[in-house]
Amino acid sequence: MITQPDFLGGGGQDHSGSELQVKSPEAELCLRFYIPLHQEFALLATDIREVIELSPDRITPIPNTSGLLLGALNLRGRVIWVVDLGQFLGQGTTLNTNRSEIPVIAIEEQDTIVGLAVEEIGGMDWLDKKHLTVLKSVSDTMAPFLQGEWILENKKNQCLRLLDHKAILRSARLLGKN
Repeated sequence: MITQPDFLGGGGQDHSGSELQVKSPEAELCLRFYIPLHQEFALLATDIREVIELSPDRITPIPNTSGLLLGALNLRGRVIWVVDLGQFLGQGTTLNTNRSEIPVIAIEEQDTIVGLAVEEIGGMDWLDKKHLTVLKSVSDTMAPFLQGEWILENKKNQCLRLLDHKAILRSARLLGKN
């Protein structure tokens, strides 16, 4: 807590002995992003190790692996798998890798790191998990990896779905078993 009057401002008021209480927002910081067909998703910022944009040639294809896997990537000396998130969630459209850069969101739990290749990064936003609604019209392939959805007021029939990073990391689909 800050107790120095110089940092408190207030036009020379005497703040001796007072403490500034900083309230945290009710919402949680989330990264918003898109997969092909412009479906919007979010991940809690605390669930993300880092976000990188890299040239497709930095992802090394691995033969005889799942079609969900784009390949492997060296992230500061550590090899991580890179998955086409849209394909992983059951979307029929594959990620366009014929471009200069691909956004990859690295998620981590304990010693497991996976890169989620997405179409586009939308930005950071404060989102309140209290306003998550029950999932509507979600495929059986996608449902296990979602915590809920927010209905977007400014976009008709649009929603923003919150991913469960632990469910993704623990999925047998990453290993090509489903």
